[in-house]
Amino acid sequence: MTDQELMFQTLDYYIQGGTNGNRAQVAKAFHPGTYMKFVKEGKLVDVPIQEYFEKFIQEGVVQSRTVAIDGVDMTGNAGSAKLTIDYPTHQFVDFFNLLKLDGQWLIVSKIFQRIDK
Repeated sequence: MTDQELMFQTLDYYIQGGTNGNRAQVAKAFHPGTYMKFVKEGKLVDVPIQEYFEKFIQEGVVQSRTVAIDGVDMTGNAGSAKLTIDYPTHQFVDFFNLLKLDGQWLIVSKIFQRIDK
């Protein structure tokens, strides 16, 4: 597989796992040391990725959403991706930084913005 195909495979683990409530599949997309960062009430919040899996991925619950990959970029072993996740009442815009480690692209950081409709 090409690097682009491998990166899209990683993004698909995140997309399909999140849509279908499969924590193990989502976890395949992330380096275990990853943190999710966002702003809440004007303050930076850091969430370890394992906590994200437990709090925000409901095992076995299929989500009513669509996901678009808005763009990817890579240079050597470093890359980034932007996704828009559309729910009936809101959207999330996710930004990922990825690194290629041992032949696999992994998300090493995640930031996002929630947009209410």
